[in-house]
Amino acid sequence: MGTAETYENTHSLHLSTRIDRPAEDVYVFASAPSNLPTWAAGLGSAVEQVDGRWIADSPMGRVEVVFVPRNDFGVLDHDVTLPSGEVVHNPVRVIADGASASEVLFTLRRRDGMTEEQFARDAEMVRADLATLKRVMEEEAAA
Repeated sequence: MGTAETYENTHSLHLSTRIDRPAEDVYVFASAPSNLPTWAAGLGSAVEQVDGRWIADSPMGRVEVVFVPRNDFGVLDHDVTLPSGEVVHNPVRVIADGASASEVLFTLRRRDGMTEEQFARDAEMVRADLATLKRVMEEEAAA
């Protein structure tokens, strides 16, 4: 990458990846909570529906994940309720890049009390998840 990022006093960090798949394909796949373990290890290694709620086994413990309703705008915002009860809002967009590609943009917000190291670690997990989503979607297209 060549440049170092600094997180001091940063409240939001925009992370993205370009995927050689149409935005609709990426949106449909990424918006399905049951697909989270396939690409979002930072959020959870397993997910199950319990009483109509999506519960994930995450590095932070069991969390609830609630996506905004499906929409035509590529909005994949989701709230994650941590074991502490704190709710973290994650803005995510799938943006068309022509007819056959897309960009996924994740806005990582720095929570109150979060250290630079914790924020940097969260950013690395999001980057890894976006890279996995890209790999999964592009491998599926090649198959």
